[in-house]
Amino acid sequence: MPSLDEARELLREFPVVDGHNDLPWALREQVNYDLDARDIASAQHGHLHTDIPRLRAGGVGAQYWSVYVPSDRPGAVPATLEQIDCVRQLIDRYPADLAPALTAADMEAARQDGRIASLMGAEGGHSIANSLGTLRGLYALGVRYMTLTHNDNNDWADSATDEPMAGGLSAFGREVVREMNRLGMLVDLSHVAATTMMDALDTSTAPVIFSHSSSRAVCDHPRNIPDDVLERLPANGGMAMVTFVPKFVLQAAVDWTVAADANLRAHGFHHLDTTAEAMKVHRAFEEGNPRPVATVSTVADHLDHMREVAGIDHLGIGGDYDGTAFTPDGLDDVSGYPNLLAELLDRGWSRADLAKLTWQNAVRVLGAAEDVARDLQTTRAPSNATIESLDGTKA
Repeated sequence: MPSLDEARELLREFPVVDGHNDLPWALREQVNYDLDARDIASAQHGHLHTDIPRLRAGGVGAQYWSVYVPSDRPGAVPATLEQIDCVRQLIDRYPADLAPALTAADMEAARQDGRIASLMGAEGGHSIANSLGTLRGLYALGVRYMTLTHNDNNDWADSATDEPMAGGLSAFGREVVREMNRLGMLVDLSHVAATTMMDALDTSTAPVIFSHSSSRAVCDHPRNIPDDVLERLPANGGMAMVTFVPKFVLQAAVDWTVAADANLRAHGFHHLDTTAEAMKVHRAFEEGNPRPVATVSTVADHLDHMREVAGIDHLGIGGDYDGTAFTPDGLDDVSGYPNLLAELLDRGWSRADLAKLTWQNAVRVLGAAEDVARDLQTTRAPSNATIESLDGTKA
């Protein structure tokens, strides 16, 4: 397959920067951070989407590891710190393969060394517990983006998958964005409501990212990005990193998921229930209603549309591996990125296009955020605003 050979050759020079991988949470849930029990130096098929051999096979050169904690879980701050500790343990354990990275320059240095630059992103503003001091603490520990919400609203920002509360960002939410700009922490708009996307773009003076989101015009799911938001990325300088989760990229999978969730609720279960009884009901539904399967082509359709709307300078990749139960055919795990590039080559994407998609855009965006922070820190002191002072609510 000439296109696949060409894709692999390109990835040797311009490897993938992946915006979102949930390996740390998978390690917590499966083995309580026992890294001997899930030694990613060797293949972890059947347990994980991610291990070092498959990262190498996939041409990954930089990874934002998600330091995720569920938005409905008490004690988000210490749990986030444990996630950060897990990433640090991974970096310390595999120094020949994983390089700690805090800056765009660190990413380039890791590429020159042939190591995988390891960055961190906090998934959900609940992880700062309404505290700008905690936000600064996460930055000091190495977190370089924060997703403003996860699946639920927090006290200052609306989620894409919850009922509107703040109408986007509250006054304190806008202050969070400004403080992230001052620090050099990327504002991540995956998971947030479209109103929150717009408010963040109105507020941020630095490029924003979508660490793992696809096109809402191609697949009508609230987790995806509307075209009127994509159209604003060139002026902002930010980027949208396409995700692979089937129920976000394939309309038939969206519709199937709605029906499967309704079936669980009709049988008296919450749609996220994974108990044996609920899974028995779910499996019976799936036997009669086979799950639609996304493919590499499905994801490429999103990238084609997003390039048309936002431009090639504003696209990237955020697979969400180990954060989803299902993956597209051909993108089964982190070894699959060459298949996506081969598909795009067959669709007429140039080598220059693909270099931007995989590596250059992500490095540029982090570097631009660093430049904005450097300037802001000469004129703006750390903010000690509170949610009570700006929103008039109790933290």
